[in-house]
Amino acid sequence: MAILFFRQPYMKKILILVIVALLAGAFFYFDLHTYLDFETIKEKQSSFQAYAKENPFTAMGGFLLIYILVAALSLPGATILTLLGGALFGLWKGLLLVSFASTIGATLAFLASRYLFNDMIQSKFGEKLKVINEGVKKEGGFYLFSVRLIPAFPFFLVNLIMGLTPIKTLTFFLVSQVGMLPGTIVYVNAGTQLAQLKSLSGILSPKLIISFVLLGVFPIIAKKVMGFFRDKKIKKGNTA
Repeated sequence: MAILFFRQPYMKKILILVIVALLAGAFFYFDLHTYLDFETIKEKQSSFQAYAKENPFTAMGGFLLIYILVAALSLPGATILTLLGGALFGLWKGLLLVSFASTIGATLAFLASRYLFNDMIQSKFGEKLKVINEGVKKEGGFYLFSVRLIPAFPFFLVNLIMGLTPIKTLTFFLVSQVGMLPGTIVYVNAGTQLAQLKSLSGILSPKLIISFVLLGVFPIIAKKVMGFFRDKKIKKGNTA
């Protein structure tokens, strides 16, 4: 009877929702979010570093697992963990760990969103979303790349929204990996100087934020300009 119960697609979705809710609830109930606070990691930086030095593989494995869970469950703390990665493992090792952990976690959140909500959204708004779906199929990776380059777009929101589109999972993973890299480098590098940081706001200066925005917008502008000249050339060819 129990097997038949869990063979129902909607029951599997309910079970996943319950598991996610319980994990997220436990995160806040046991005050685990207090450990992913800027002041807390600064206070405990020395003890964290000592543990990572004595137990490098355990520290790296635990860091990966925690980061993936935080990203997959869309919990607050990814930015703090990125800083901690730089503080514990240095720039290059920290960059490698954070880059893959954030992308794996993002992809899990993306897949959960797709499995839980995509059918419902598409069945209700399929006709209205038809044009958007077609656009995402053709150029979804391109627009995802632009969004990932701009830190102003919430990390978790991009994961969940993209799960409701037809973009391929592999495309999402690879584009996210590359697109998030510049921002990851900035935060991991800042983490290597954690003791000197006074606040999170000191990491991204206005000039740096503008640079990221321009970096993200540039591919879109370049594509539009190229499309304009291509269409113009085609029109000239047709009138000749």
